[in-house]
Amino acid sequence: MKEHEFKKRTPPLVRPVQREPRLGGHGATPGETAAPGTAVHPLTGVPVVRPVRRDRLSWHQFTPEQDRYAKMPFRRCGRSGLKLPAISLGAWETFGGYVGPELARGCIFRAFNLGITHFDLANMYGSPAGKAETIVGRTLREMPRDEMCVSTKAGFSMFPGPYGEGASRKSLLANLEQSLQRLGISYVDIFYSHRTDLSTPLEETFGAFEQMVRQGKTLYVGLSNYPAPIVAEAGRLAREMRLPLIAEQVGYSMLRREIERDVIGAARDAGMGIVAFSPLEQGLLTAKYLDHVPEGSRAAKTWSESQRASIPALRGKLRQLNDLAKSRGQTLPQMAIAWTLRQPEVATALIGASEIDQLEENAKAVEKLNFSEDELTRIDSILAG
Repeated sequence: MKEHEFKKRTPPLVRPVQREPRLGGHGATPGETAAPGTAVHPLTGVPVVRPVRRDRLSWHQFTPEQDRYAKMPFRRCGRSGLKLPAISLGAWETFGGYVGPELARGCIFRAFNLGITHFDLANMYGSPAGKAETIVGRTLREMPRDEMCVSTKAGFSMFPGPYGEGASRKSLLANLEQSLQRLGISYVDIFYSHRTDLSTPLEETFGAFEQMVRQGKTLYVGLSNYPAPIVAEAGRLAREMRLPLIAEQVGYSMLRREIERDVIGAARDAGMGIVAFSPLEQGLLTAKYLDHVPEGSRAAKTWSESQRASIPALRGKLRQLNDLAKSRGQTLPQMAIAWTLRQPEVATALIGASEIDQLEENAKAVEKLNFSEDELTRIDSILAG
C-alpha cells in the first residue's frame, strides 16, 4: 500500500509495522537456517513456518507490556508441569460469532497483557463453523507463540458425513489438521476430544491422541464434557500408554455444580486438572440481568425465548449474590470467577469477552480469591433458597 493511501485509511498515530518472514515462510530460501531467537517447535526443533504479518490497518497494534505477569497467578494443570493462568480466554459464541474481528483482536491483545496467556477454541466455534479459529489465529500470529498456550477441540459435527464428528482416529486426526490450517500454527498446546463418543472405543481415541503427540501436532491432550466413569477409565489408560492427558474441560459455576459430585474427584485421581468453562453461566452471573434483559446483551442476541424466560426466577438469588459481592469489594462476575477457583483442582476459569473493559474488570477477580467460611456458607444458602 502506498504511504498516502495508508494515511487516508487509518486513524492518527497508527503506523505500519513490517517484519521479515520467518524461516519457511513466504520468501524463505532453500537450505536457510534459523536465525538466533527464531521460534522453533518445542518437540521437533523445526522453526515456526508462518511469517508474522501485522494488520497495518487495525486500530489495535500489539505491544507486549513489561509487567504482564505481575498480577495473574498461574496454577498447575493436574499433575502435569503445565501451568495455566487462573483466568483463560475462550472464543465460544464470541470471536467469530457476535463479536467482530477488530474487537476480538483488541480483546486478545489486552488479555495477553493482563497475563491471560491461554486461549481456548474448538473447531466448530464461530459462524460459519471454523471462523473463530481463523480470526483468533490471525491475531495470535502477531504475538509471541512461546508465551502462549493455545487449545482447540473436535468432536461435534463440523462437516458432512461420518468423519465430521465423533472421536474416531479418522475424525480426530482430520479435524486437528484442519484446525492447524485455520489457526496458521504448526501445533497446539492442548487438543481435546470435545464430547463422549460411545460408538468409538476409548483405546482408539487415545491411539489418535498418541499419534498427534508423536507427530508434534499437540503437546498435551484432554477430554471435554466426559462423565466421571469415563474420566476414571481414561486416567488408567493414559497411565498405561504414558499419554500426557492433563485436562478435563467442563462447565462449572455457582449455578451449575454437578461436577462436584464425581467429576472433580475422578479428574483429580486421574491426574487431570479441571478447565472450568462458563463460570459466569453465559453472563447470568453478572449485574446486567438484575432488572431486565438489555439490548445488545448475549441473552438478547443469541439465547432462545425459553432461555430468556428462565431469568426472572433467578433474579432474587442474583441480587443477593450481587449484594454479597459488593460486601467483598468485588463485582458479581469477579466473585463468581473467584468462587470457581476456590477448588484446588480447577486449573483455570475459562471466560469469554465481548468488550475490552469487561475483560479488564473480570480479570480483577484474581485480586481476591479467598473466601471466609461464613461467605461460602452464605453463598450455599442463597443458591439453595
